[in-house]
Amino acid sequence: MGMVIGTLFGAIPAELPEELFETLCAGERVKIERIVSRGHVSPEGFWYDQDRHEFVLIVQGRAGLKFEDQEIIMVLKPGDYLKIPAHAKHRVEWTDPDCDTIWLAVHYD
Repeated sequence: MGMVIGTLFGAIPAELPEELFETLCAGERVKIERIVSRGHVSPEGFWYDQDRHEFVLIVQGRAGLKFEDQEIIMVLKPGDYLKIPAHAKHRVEWTDPDCDTIWLAVHYD
């Protein structure tokens, strides 16, 4: 496996009808991905219920996350991170419609 260099800010399409998910690195027990949102939200009534833990970092933009067992919407801004335990049902309530929200997500056991 060779060395790879990249940027979280590159190769973002001008049109983004759906969120962009890009795997940057993956192994047997971990996956690192870049997610780009531009005003995207989770579909009505949809909750993520993932088998792995997830660490998310907002690199650029802003987002609001809602957890099924909480009333509040957690607002994340650049530099904020959140550790989401496996099977913690959550959804994206909003992302900034005026700029790209770039997430760095790490899925792990």
